[in-house]
Amino acid sequence: MNSPQLSNDPGQQALYTLIERSIGHAGGWLSFDRFMALALYAPGMGYYANSLRKFGLTPESGSDFATSPEMSKHFGRTLAHQVAQALQVTGTDEVWEFGAGSGALALQLIESLGDSVQRYTIVDLSGSLRARQQETLKAHAHKVQWVDALPEQLSGVVVGNEVLDAMPVQLLIRQGGVWHERGVVWQAQVGASAGASALQWEDRVTDLRPPMEVEGEHDYLTEIHNQAEAFVATLADRFKAGEAATGKGGAAFFLDYGFPEHEFFHPQRSMGTLMCHQLHKADTDPLQDVGRKDITAHVNFTGVALAAQDAGLHVLGYTSQAHFLINCGLLPPLVDASLSEKSMAQKLIAEHEMGELFKVVALGTTEWEPMGFAQGDRTYAL
Repeated sequence: MNSPQLSNDPGQQALYTLIERSIGHAGGWLSFDRFMALALYAPGMGYYANSLRKFGLTPESGSDFATSPEMSKHFGRTLAHQVAQALQVTGTDEVWEFGAGSGALALQLIESLGDSVQRYTIVDLSGSLRARQQETLKAHAHKVQWVDALPEQLSGVVVGNEVLDAMPVQLLIRQGGVWHERGVVWQAQVGASAGASALQWEDRVTDLRPPMEVEGEHDYLTEIHNQAEAFVATLADRFKAGEAATGKGGAAFFLDYGFPEHEFFHPQRSMGTLMCHQLHKADTDPLQDVGRKDITAHVNFTGVALAAQDAGLHVLGYTSQAHFLINCGLLPPLVDASLSEKSMAQKLIAEHEMGELFKVVALGTTEWEPMGFAQGDRTYAL
């Protein structure tokens, strides 16, 4: 393999070799969800599995993006109020966090929750991120454990901040009124121009469809989220097994950018939501510089909610991040905060920043009313 886009990084070269072989084993065409899984999670090579820095506030740090816990300690401290209520309702003392990133959210939650949480379990596939998390959380090592897969039964409170958006998606494109699935092929060419990629798109006619009809006859690119919905269904099964074994239930809170189904598949959203992030810049080409940048897609929260309901969970609430954080008490502690703290916390709830684009959905084994949805609940819109 000799793709002209490659650097001298042996890890990235190994990832391209793996992708080329995977395309070959798949008959020359790899569905995008399988490509995305390799690009992000291939052991030791994928974006979330390699040693590159991901999380930080500025590109000068070598980071690619910042999540809410890095932006403001008040994010985790506020979320802790909701988690504490959920621990009390479920009668449990364990928190599970999926994709803990830098460990900043875990630290904020553990410090805020105190003795109400006795065990904090992080589910993360990245060895390098796990090492960073262990350093961040070393003062709480007696409470924290790491696993790389869900147990057969689970009780407690699950938290996932910007996790669902990183789960692999399939790409569907309507061209000339015919639906195709978009996949990846390898087309190394002798004499290819500098910077050209051996990875190329190829569309194949498919029986797959978005979960709702997209109005119009115009060309239309979108994503379907089978893996995220399957994850929620698996989580429901583990919750139910835990409840059957211990008599204690579970609750889950997912915070992410996305839309309800009728907005996600709006006729005007014809270019989809797939996006890459590198050094705090966004682009729409996941086939370039693979393994060195994040690949995400917005979340279809209706699909998540329906998958949860079909698997036996209750949808406890759905709202914007702004409503959720304000309901959980974000504002009072900011009265005495510094100007810089106030400014960063404001980004979490400002409509033109994260307040409206980011949503929160809560799921549980039993019905109850979480504080985060006391005002502005939009479950009716799912």
